Amino acid sequence: MNFSFSEDQVLLRNSVRSFLDEHCKPAHVRAMLDDDRGHDPGLWSEMAKLGWLGLPFPEEHGGAGLGMVELCIAIEELGRAAYPGPYLASVVLGGLGLLLGGSAAQKDKWLPAIASGDRRASAALIEETLDWDPASTTATAVKSGDGWKVSGLKRFVPWAHVADVVLVPARGPEGLSLFLVDPKQSGVTLGRMVGIDLGSRWSEMRLDGVSVGADAAVGQPGAAGPLLEALLRRAAVCASAEMLGAARRCLDMSVEYAKVREQFGQPIGSFQAIRHRCAEMLLDTENSHSAVYYAAWALEAGAEDAAVAASICKSYVSESARRVCGEAIQVHGGIGFTWEYDLHLYMKRAKALEPLFGDAEFHRELVTRHVAGAR
Repeated sequence: MNFSFSEDQVLLRNSVRSFLDEHCKPAHVRAMLDDDRGHDPGLWSEMAKLGWLGLPFPEEHGGAGLGMVELCIAIEELGRAAYPGPYLASVVLGGLGLLLGGSAAQKDKWLPAIASGDRRASAALIEETLDWDPASTTATAVKSGDGWKVSGLKRFVPWAHVADVVLVPARGPEGLSLFLVDPKQSGVTLGRMVGIDLGSRWSEMRLDGVSVGADAAVGQPGAAGPLLEALLRRAAVCASAEMLGAARRCLDMSVEYAKVREQFGQPIGSFQAIRHRCAEMLLDTENSHSAVYYAAWALEAGAEDAAVAASICKSYVSESARRVCGEAIQVHGGIGFTWEYDLHLYMKRAKALEPLFGDAEFHRELVTRHVAGAR
C-alpha cells in the first residue's frame, strides 16, 4: 500500500472539507439538533450531486467506483464537521450491505437510488442484549407462503425514521438470514432513542409479524453470518474514520486556543504541560490515521490480515479518540465543556461512535480469537 494519499485522494479530501466548511458550520449542526428529521434534505441532495453518496458503489449502479480508502477519507471529513445526517447508515450499513450480499435485482433497485439520494437505507444490527456478535440475534423469521414473517426488537437503529429500507437480521429454520424491511409498513413500530450525540438519531424498531416477500432476503437464507461479519468490519472502520475526524477537529481547536489564550501574560501554549498534552494528542491522532487507512486498504484489497486490522483499528481509535477529545477539554479549561462552545459537538460524536459496531474490548476479543485460531 501507499502511505501517502494519491493526488486524486487529496483532491477528494480537500473538496469534501471545503464544501463542509461552507455548508456544515457549527451553526448548522446546532440547528439540526432541534429539527424533527435531524438533517437537511437540501444538503443531502447536494452531497448526492457531488457523488459522495455513491463513492463505494460500482459505476453501473450509479456510483463512483471507488474503494474503502476514499470512503473513509470522506467520512473522516464528515466527522471533522460533526455532520448531522444518515451517511454512515445509508451508504455504509445499507449500501455496503447490499453491495456485499444483495442479488442483482436488489442492487439494481437500491444502489442507484441510494447514490442519487432518492432513497435512504439503514441496518438493525443490535438487540436487547447490546451484543454486536451476529450469533446473538434472537429476532425470528417464520416461513409464510413464499416469504417470511419477521418478529423481534431491534435497538439503536440509526436514522430509521428517514430510511426507506432497513436490513434486518433474523433467525429462521435455515439459520441466520438478512431481510429488507420497509420501516413504514404494517407491523413495524419505531420509537425514538436519545443518545449522548444529539446530532445522530436512533430508533427502537419493533417488528410484529412483519410480512416480507421472497425477494426480500439478502443473500442465501440461513447463511447471513459471514455477510454480517464482513459488513460489521467495514462499518467499524468507517466509524473509526469518523472518530478520527472528530479527534482531528478537537486537536486543531486545542492548538489554536493554546496560541491565543493567555495566562500570566503569555500564551498557554508556551507552558510545557500544555505542549505535552498537545503532543500526546497529535501522537494519538496520527496513530489512529495509520490504523484507519491501513484497515480500509486491507479490507478493499482482501488482505490476509484484513479482519485483524479492522478490529485493531476500532479498538485503538475508540480509546484514542476519547483521549484526544478529553484532553482537548482540559486544554480549553472551563469553557471547553460549556454548551455555547463547539468543542462538545465533536467530543459527543466520538463518544457516541465508540461503542458502535463493537467497543475496544469487543474487538480485542476478536483479535485474540483470530490469533488463537491461526496457531
